[in-house]
Amino acid sequence: MKTIINTSNAPAPIGPYSQAVIANGFLFLSGQVAINPENGELNLTSIAEETHQVMRNIKAVLLEAEYEFEHIVKTTIFLADMSLFAEVNEIYGAYFESAFPARETVAVKGLPKGVNVEISVTAFKA
Repeated sequence: MKTIINTSNAPAPIGPYSQAVIANGFLFLSGQVAINPENGELNLTSIAEETHQVMRNIKAVLLEAEYEFEHIVKTTIFLADMSLFAEVNEIYGAYFESAFPARETVAVKGLPKGVNVEISVTAFKA
């Protein structure tokens, strides 16, 4: 059995997928990009602000599912260019207090809507 999570506080899916799905205590959150859910526009003013918007979107879906950043066990960061790694990593890290999740970071040829960063997470809560 699975539960579909959807909130208007994060961007609506731009394809045939859900914002997140809960199954057996695991929360699988689809990759988030820097779409501002208030106006539907991309927030690409800087890589810092783009990353903060991605993390705010993740937080909104986590809260809707009644999870928190401390429940995240695995993340995947997709970057348009590995030269963005240091700045994205610094901002990403600030959203966690301790017991960081497992993670991989990969550079990809292209991301949806031409964004520079996309992050997906898996969380667990017993």
